[in-house]
Amino acid sequence: MAVTAPPSVARPAAAPSRTGTAAVTAALILLVAALAVADLTQGTADVGAGEVWKALTGRADAGDASVVVASRLPRAAAGLLVGAVLGMAGTALQAVSRNVLASPDTLAVNAGSYLALALAAVTGVSLPLLASSGIAFAGSLAAAAVVLGLSGPGAGTVRLVLAGTALALGLTAATEGLLLLFPQETQGLYQWNQGSIAQSGFDGLLQTAPPALAGLAGLLLVARRVDALALGDDAARGLGVPVRATRVTAVVLASLLSATAVTLAGPIGFVGLCAPALVRALARRARGLTRSRVRLPIAGLTGAALVLGSDVLLRALVPADLAVAVPTGVVTSLVGAVFLVVMAARLKDTAGAAPPDRLRIRSRAVFLTTTAVLAAVLVGVTIAALLLGDSKLLLGDVANWAQGRAGRGVSFVLDTRVPRVLAALLAGASLALAGTFVQAVTRNPLAEPGVLGVSGGAALGAVLLVTTVPIAGSWGMAGAAFAGAAVSSVLVFGLAARGGFRQNRLVLVGIGVATACTALISLLIVLTDPFNATKALTWLSGSTYGRTLPDVVPLAVVLVLGLAVAVARRTELDLVSLDDDTPRLLGLGLARGRFGFLVLAVLLSATAVAAAGTIGFVGLVAPHAARALVGRRHVRVLPVAVLLGAVLVGTADLLGRTVIAPAQLGAGLMTAAVGTPYFLYLLVRGRRQGR
Repeated sequence: MAVTAPPSVARPAAAPSRTGTAAVTAALILLVAALAVADLTQGTADVGAGEVWKALTGRADAGDASVVVASRLPRAAAGLLVGAVLGMAGTALQAVSRNVLASPDTLAVNAGSYLALALAAVTGVSLPLLASSGIAFAGSLAAAAVVLGLSGPGAGTVRLVLAGTALALGLTAATEGLLLLFPQETQGLYQWNQGSIAQSGFDGLLQTAPPALAGLAGLLLVARRVDALALGDDAARGLGVPVRATRVTAVVLASLLSATAVTLAGPIGFVGLCAPALVRALARRARGLTRSRVRLPIAGLTGAALVLGSDVLLRALVPADLAVAVPTGVVTSLVGAVFLVVMAARLKDTAGAAPPDRLRIRSRAVFLTTTAVLAAVLVGVTIAALLLGDSKLLLGDVANWAQGRAGRGVSFVLDTRVPRVLAALLAGASLALAGTFVQAVTRNPLAEPGVLGVSGGAALGAVLLVTTVPIAGSWGMAGAAFAGAAVSSVLVFGLAARGGFRQNRLVLVGIGVATACTALISLLIVLTDPFNATKALTWLSGSTYGRTLPDVVPLAVVLVLGLAVAVARRTELDLVSLDDDTPRLLGLGLARGRFGFLVLAVLLSATAVAAAGTIGFVGLVAPHAARALVGRRHVRVLPVAVLLGAVLVGTADLLGRTVIAPAQLGAGLMTAAVGTPYFLYLLVRGRRQGR
């Protein structure tokens, strides 16, 4: 896979213009200063510009001065520092990786810091801020090293983003598991993860400023060597630059800057991606900005303007009492998601459809044996899921319940447990079927409803209905989820259709839409029901808790419809997955067939999300494993993938309900723990095959 980046990413200019650089610098300084002043005048307290000026000149009363000194000034200073270090970190990472989408977010740096801090928190030891910063630094550095190691410097943009996204999902799932297992020790960590520049005093700033300055100084010292890397490894070596040492040094320093920002304000998303991109645009008018020693401070100013601008915009549009509850990171994530989609649409995607998997042709006996084994495993998982949980039952109890002769206690347990088991099994089967459709139609082995934003759109629709119409029924929930999934699908597939669903553009747009959906869900929860977010967050963790039989009826109906269509159109699915020419030569309507399968995939994903929340990776893992087991023909892939999906989610739900009973982990967290390593394995295998 390869996506070509603009050739002017970091190439030194032959004749830099000092006048243009000075003008850009002066304009940015003025912009940041204006935004900082505007930020000082905003807040919940009735302290306007006049009171702020009096406080700064020592003429305000004690109350107003306290608000300005203890809250507003630290908040603005934190916005400056966090934006600056993230902008510089993103610039350094993009330069050494020669990848325009490298940033603390896409390299899973924030997720690594989050997990490291959670691991430290569960020990129960109270650490000072500086020590916490060191732990966050270690976590961020490890995550960046893993992602860069998997993708490789100068490798395709999609590979880097996918590796970072997958690792971030896995690390976040592990962290959320720790939050559920150790709620007392990790209290407040979830709120911190939303990212906010609000501060109560200057203590945090004073402690994090030294490592930030050290990181900046280090990057400026290696700036010339970083510039040389833009010429290519061989050319850099020819100039006497130690390539590996320079790259490692820059990554370490960028991770230090990112960890500083994360420690102070939590993850503030996508500033490290947007700021360098804006500086590249400015560099077309001021060529001096192509040199790292100039570009790094300018990126810092741009990042500060982004963070402060987001905070000012939020407080201007949202009432002050609600704006306090909205994390700054949510706003920057929204901006960054739009930015990612725009960049994906503009990037020149030179990769064609993925080559077919090199799989051996399996015999009919292998297919029948595989199907029989999976069916037996599914029966075993179903029985175990019915019998095990916070209360253990016997098969006789289930038989009596089915005949209406069970006692009150057994009836209560099975009345709540059976719908959960059905929801998990049907959701797994539906997501696997949807993933099979999407991968066949797009001919993209990495496409699945979660990665492409379809599940995120469905979750957004469901949460929107939950927060606005609390008494909505099952069909209404399914309809809302389908509407959300349909909107996100139209956006993703519409933008990716140009050029024939090129795999890189499709995945990048999908990740951008999924990120936007997640940010909108967080914003929606805060704005509509900040004191009862649990019911909405249920959709995001992929939990079957509280499901009833009416909740799973829409899912069962859609799954039966999807299976019927799949069986009837299995040959067309084979042809569509081959190429564009074969279906046309045989007289098949390629566009109509693609559209029909995609609509079914969206319908399946939406009803699965409505019934069991957001569960990722099933639509990716199940079709891949099915093709590896029984070959590429969909008459064999479809039943095996459906069985695998049901087994995977059913097992995840069972483990989540029993391992730490009476506490529970969502099935989405458990499938992420399984799906992330498999996803990374696929990336590594694809890289080896691409050599």
